[in-house]
Amino acid sequence: MNNRIILGIDPGTAVMGYGVIEVINKKPSIVTLGIIDLKKIEDTYLKLSKIFERTIGLIDSYKPDELAIEAPFFGKNVQSMLKLGRAQGVAIAAALSREIPIFEYAPRKIKMSITGNGNASKEQVASMLQHTLSLTEIPKDLDATDGLAAALCHFYQNKPQNDGKSFNSWKDFMNKNPDRVK
Repeated sequence: MNNRIILGIDPGTAVMGYGVIEVINKKPSIVTLGIIDLKKIEDTYLKLSKIFERTIGLIDSYKPDELAIEAPFFGKNVQSMLKLGRAQGVAIAAALSREIPIFEYAPRKIKMSITGNGNASKEQVASMLQHTLSLTEIPKDLDATDGLAAALCHFYQNKPQNDGKSFNSWKDFMNKNPDRVK
């Protein structure tokens, strides 16, 4: 699929980041990015309701073909993981309610695809996105760029890299592409 719109989400119960990219002729460009600030809402279930409503709003506004979402990472705080998992689940449920395919990526996978370093900082990810997508400025809240990074990671994962050729190894690649090897 050459032309498509991808919604990326960095789930959270305090701040949820999102980014939308449009892919035209295999070239991604930014449509929007932002955050959903949930810090002032104290009730956990009301936060989840807002995540669902706002995700539906993003879907209805931008009509994405696919949703790329960051998977919860494994941390030491079980309660934080549960909260994050609920936020992710609600965003996924919103996409499912609109029959949008969902793709989940680990935080390290997203960072690796954007910066080449799975341990990159939020600032490094934001800087690379600024360069790659020609962002005029980096937003104050880097959860927005994290959502955008999920969308771009999905684009990279589903972009034909070799025009339909397949390779079994580096040696196979070098044999089939002598002009690309120095």
